[in-house]
Amino acid sequence: MFEKILIANRGEIALRVHRACKEMGISTVAVHSEADAGAMWVRLADESVCIGPAPAAKSYLNIPSIIAAAEITGANAIHPGYGFLSENARFAEIVQAHGFTFIGPKPEHIRMMGDKITAKQAARDAGIPVVPGSDGAVKTEEEAEAAAKQIGFPVLIKAAAGGGGRGMKVAATPESLAEAVSTAQAEARAAFGDDAVYMERYLQTPRHIEIQVIADSFGNVCHLGERDCSLQRRHQKVLEEAPSPAIDAKARERIGQIVVEAVKKFGYLGVGTVEFLYENGEFFFIEMNTRLQVEHPVTEAITGIDLVREQIRIAAGEPLSFKQSDVVFEGHAIECRINAENPKTFTPSPGLVTDFHAPGGLGVRLDSALYAGYSIPPYYDSLAGKLIVHGRDREECIARLCRCLAEMVVGGIETTIPLFQELLNQPDIRAGVYDIHWLERWMKTQLEAA
Repeated sequence: MFEKILIANRGEIALRVHRACKEMGISTVAVHSEADAGAMWVRLADESVCIGPAPAAKSYLNIPSIIAAAEITGANAIHPGYGFLSENARFAEIVQAHGFTFIGPKPEHIRMMGDKITAKQAARDAGIPVVPGSDGAVKTEEEAEAAAKQIGFPVLIKAAAGGGGRGMKVAATPESLAEAVSTAQAEARAAFGDDAVYMERYLQTPRHIEIQVIADSFGNVCHLGERDCSLQRRHQKVLEEAPSPAIDAKARERIGQIVVEAVKKFGYLGVGTVEFLYENGEFFFIEMNTRLQVEHPVTEAITGIDLVREQIRIAAGEPLSFKQSDVVFEGHAIECRINAENPKTFTPSPGLVTDFHAPGGLGVRLDSALYAGYSIPPYYDSLAGKLIVHGRDREECIARLCRCLAEMVVGGIETTIPLFQELLNQPDIRAGVYDIHWLERWMKTQLEAA
């Protein structure tokens, strides 16, 4: 087992990894920018190293500085968390080339799944159902027209190297296709330095369902059920729950086994999430995220399995600590992504946290690096914390979550807590009948009513 792990990230995920390490008796190294010098994960780590000024490009994305920090502190391994360099295949290769263990998948799998076109082809070849679409990138108006004719309207144009909704456009009619493709290409070029786009059938009312998988170096692969991430704004997840209100045990086992067999064929290592659109009883592959997900705690809540601990054990060459038959799903869990943002306009709200009170009680978990007196810097993602609640069933879980949201205090800044309080009072959310477009439709009606 590793003696010392460098955590190449910040915020709540850096603190999450630190906690898992300490429970395993592993020393931690926090890296931080100048803006994060007083952050909680830096204060709690056994050692810390400043790796650059505030901008992420000069600190958290600065590979030479991260490697130097690992060398200086004598770390054995590097955990990338999520975001930043977690899905950078070149970073994984550099980490390994310098004699450190990368706590994550093999570089070839990060690279394969990082390109949405090759990922879709690999998924199809491995037996995973995919959304009908173009065979590869579409480069010209003529190619787009031919692909759309075969797929049928409406179509979705997506950046091959994309994520987070950037480089993604819908063409509802043949007349709107050319502009949608050119706009998507321009956005993809600006965001990712790659203007390659591909096309898929645009599903009308799908849910976003993802399957958590984990694989060791001994050929053991397990799935840990699904998460429903259908409440989204601009293709960004807002609330996640497990299990999905729309999936029964039979469907869960069917798609879970399909994913397990595919992951075995890939020869995958570590944790990963295979994401689907789910409509009319059918699953359609979207992508595979080769890292720990922001919403991993809801899976931990219903299975009792510590995913970060398993990540570390697998990277150290140990087998999974459980078999598929050991995985039992108990109760219901929901996670709210609480951002430092205005709850109506979503304008970022960095600044000094003057007051802070975390909710507690049975089945309550708050993953956050906030504390009273901490100043949230304006340079990074606005995620301030993740409130995760577990109950015996969905009804109890929602009741507990409402109580926790009313109890939580974050003073001095604006947060999205009021948004969740409104959402959890909506009949559709209470009943679990919503799709990936529900939140934006609801927000539009709220704006029109104001």
